[in-house]
Amino acid sequence: MKSNLESEILNGELPLMEDFYTIQGEGFHQGKAAYFIRLGGCQVRCVWCDVKDSWNVDDHPAVKVHQIAERAKTSGSEIAVVTGGEPTMHNLQSLTTALKNVKLRTHLETSGAYPITGEWDWICFSPKKFKSPHPSVAQQADELKVVIFHKSDFAWAEEYAGQVNANCKLFLQPEWSKEAEILPAIIDYVKVHPRWQISVQVHKYMNIP
Repeated sequence: MKSNLESEILNGELPLMEDFYTIQGEGFHQGKAAYFIRLGGCQVRCVWCDVKDSWNVDDHPAVKVHQIAERAKTSGSEIAVVTGGEPTMHNLQSLTTALKNVKLRTHLETSGAYPITGEWDWICFSPKKFKSPHPSVAQQADELKVVIFHKSDFAWAEEYAGQVNANCKLFLQPEWSKEAEILPAIIDYVKVHPRWQISVQVHKYMNIP
């Protein structure tokens, strides 16, 4: 007889928009091979989002979490990055258990809009102005990545830098469509505030997903 946990893993399903093996293009783990699991559903809905097709949860098929984990393992990757949409709108415990069972590191990319479920080796917290983060998320973050769209966003980024734990890595990232305008301002800002680092979306320069 299967345990309740085994049954949950076998029967658990999540709306999967896409999954693919690529190179992490942003933040602390930039440049590392990683298997991305993009879940459907998002109520944050950033105006500059480049995956708006992920927003409607009903547009994406429900897939067994153990199948997702098996595909991730078969890719050869050591890291599984769960992203969205906004993945934390779902209960992610069964997915992370399935990923751990096949010996993968679990990385989460979240706006922090909802409490975090599941077991994570790395949490990238990227707050958005379109939906306030849940107050429990900031202290759990290993990485704070703030997308800079306007120069006024620097002060907003500092608000969240004051909420994360002392070991959290701090990144400023230009919004892609405004990179030429915003990146010089980020460079100047980091030179004055060197506890921050710069993240750019290198996967877009490499023309990979």
